[in-house]
Amino acid sequence: MMQDRWIVAVGMVASFGITAARGQVDLHRQAIELVNEQSSKYKAASRTIWEYAELGYHEEKSSALLQKDLQEADFTLQSGVANEKTAFIATYGTGKPIIAILGEFDALPGLSQADQPDRKPVVADGAGHGCGHNLLGAGAALAAVAVKEAMQKNHLKGTIRYYGTPAEEGGAGKLYMMRAGLFKDVDVVLHWHPQDRNAVLNGGTLAITSAKFTFHGIAAHAAAAPERGRSALDGVMLMGTGVEYMREHVPGSTRMHYVITKGGAAANIVPDLAQISMVARSPSSDTLAGVWERVENVAKGAALMTGTTVDVDVDASMSNILRNDALAALAQKNMNEVGGYTMTPQEQTFALELQKSLPQGAAPPLSLSSEIVPLAVSQAAVPSASTDVGDVSWNVPTIGFVAATFVPGVAPHTWQATASAGMAIGQDGMMVAAKSIALTALDLLTHPDLVAAAKADFDKELATKKYISIVPMDRKPDPNYRGN
Repeated sequence: MMQDRWIVAVGMVASFGITAARGQVDLHRQAIELVNEQSSKYKAASRTIWEYAELGYHEEKSSALLQKDLQEADFTLQSGVANEKTAFIATYGTGKPIIAILGEFDALPGLSQADQPDRKPVVADGAGHGCGHNLLGAGAALAAVAVKEAMQKNHLKGTIRYYGTPAEEGGAGKLYMMRAGLFKDVDVVLHWHPQDRNAVLNGGTLAITSAKFTFHGIAAHAAAAPERGRSALDGVMLMGTGVEYMREHVPGSTRMHYVITKGGAAANIVPDLAQISMVARSPSSDTLAGVWERVENVAKGAALMTGTTVDVDVDASMSNILRNDALAALAQKNMNEVGGYTMTPQEQTFALELQKSLPQGAAPPLSLSSEIVPLAVSQAAVPSASTDVGDVSWNVPTIGFVAATFVPGVAPHTWQATASAGMAIGQDGMMVAAKSIALTALDLLTHPDLVAAAKADFDKELATKKYISIVPMDRKPDPNYRGN
């Protein structure tokens, strides 16, 4: 069944490519030129946001910079949407189809790093763009502006929207934007993410749930009257032990990790409060729901064994990205047309030096930046990360790209990624993403049959699956969020 759908999607896009008028080919060429013309401004924006390095829900300067640039490009702004101070929507055009491009701009705690190939924090223990969201936000805006320029020059109908989405790193900013109805009229969503290679992202992410488990006990003198105490820390420790025993009995692709965030005030006082921050992931939201129920039962058991009580506060839950084969075929065609980039001698020197800091065997050839991974290969990769794009994809047909913004072999959430994201290698990869998004958006704006095919594939996926989010419906974005 899946193979049949894939053949139909490839056939449709191949037919589109064969029958496309000369004007469509020229539109692609024009869009690429428009991205190149605007590149200096948005490369500079990516660098400035990299220097700001603001954590989720606190990206005031980063959000303001992108809003300013988009307003200057004739986009209409809605700021502070969905009760998120740094969230915004920038819109150009009217009517259908409505094509959305997602942008992010939050940094990660503890990953401050200079743009050099050896470890050197700019600010000790400071935040840094170790996931490249400075590039993500600026590159997505660059694509949106190029599409808008092409729409103006060619008198194209439809609407292009840029969604400035805060707090992707655990804060689930897009979830609240989606619940506020901000995507309800969108036809297709396009997104991208920094990586060490160029590929189409069709599904391939992990659903995730994270929560704080707070145990409440009874304080007592740990030596004079320990029998009077009930240790909340014991509850936390036993919960951790129970989760460790679970590992043997969950699907191999499931990931569980935790830290103890509160362990007590002093060793001679039986802790009356302790807390563990727990995260679980799985390629399927359905599977994750079952795993998470067992995690909560482990916590309840730990509380029962220790005579304590436990509160569970789910602070984030993100679904896996729903695949869309029709959009994937279109996206792959366009990324192949754009191609990757070849590092300059200076970039090669930087990359080879930085690769010395990677584990042995973790440094692939630098030519990875010039290649486009075939769709069959990228879709066969084992999912390894999570994003709140997943929740959007269960409500609107969605497709994404990854682009080689990191030195080959560099993983996200590392100081090496921060270093790459602040210099030319990151900016070169950002251009590949911006061009691929721009071409795809223009194809969707000018070919209603492609939008219809994306919606048909979306409906087929949902015919046998159900969207799940365990974040309480009355939960609001946390303004005191400081990053996960």
